[in-house]
Amino acid sequence: MLAVPMLEIHHGDNLPILRGLPDASFDLVCVDPPFNTGAERRYTRTKSVRDDDGEHRGFGGNRYRTVSLGTRSFDDCFDDFLAFMEPRLVETHRLLAPDGSFFLHLDWREVHYCRVLLDQIFGRDAFMNEIIWAYDYGARSKKRWSPKHDTILWYARDPKNYTFDYDEMDRIPYMAPGLVGPEKAARGKTPTDVWWHTIVSPTGKERTGYPTQKPLGIIERIVRVHSRPGDRLLDYFAGSGTLGAAAANLGRDAVLIDDSDEAIRVMQERLRKADPRVAHHGEATPSAG
Repeated sequence: MLAVPMLEIHHGDNLPILRGLPDASFDLVCVDPPFNTGAERRYTRTKSVRDDDGEHRGFGGNRYRTVSLGTRSFDDCFDDFLAFMEPRLVETHRLLAPDGSFFLHLDWREVHYCRVLLDQIFGRDAFMNEIIWAYDYGARSKKRWSPKHDTILWYARDPKNYTFDYDEMDRIPYMAPGLVGPEKAARGKTPTDVWWHTIVSPTGKERTGYPTQKPLGIIERIVRVHSRPGDRLLDYFAGSGTLGAAAANLGRDAVLIDDSDEAIRVMQERLRKADPRVAHHGEATPSAG
């Protein structure tokens, strides 16, 4: 039986919090920083309520209507994104255990610049993989190939000593099962560095309403393979708390940091369902509003 994980939430600017954490104290760091889209991000929290005249039908044939809980926004714009990221990436290197790994999730706007910066901080030989997360959802461009993937960079603290538990990999279907025979087709294949995975469903149970929420399946794959039960994980752009949810499901401890009142509220609500002992540090717990 897995031990009950310890989950900590820190509310505030991540850089001074990171600087206050001890060296080599995390086995896995996985972050999804702002993408520097240059735009204001807006999102609306909703919930479904029973209504015999509602617009959609749900479980048991009951009808529901969607109720808005309010709209929020934040700016995703940096004059110098690398100047913002560099001290945080330096701290990441310091905080990793000797066999620890770092995963950085970005898109086409900044990922190549960050890879060059990470080569300088970690060393070029510490670069292990460029993982492509491909999805097929949302608007289509009529002027260029529609961008439908993000990039996840994997760096090891020590490229000769890192956690990679092959036996914990999930299996995925073969694209041409008839070519491999029924036994292999039934077993499935291990993923490559291209991960086809849907986004969080706008109407699914997993959705928290947070605008940049990432699928639990993507994060759990990283956690299963690159850490072990009882390990300590860190996400300092924690958002909706998906790394914490993965840690809770898989028996790892996690430290989550975010400066957004709404992120803290979403994380607390989400993670206390998994562990009522979730600790909160920093500013006063924000009102649910």
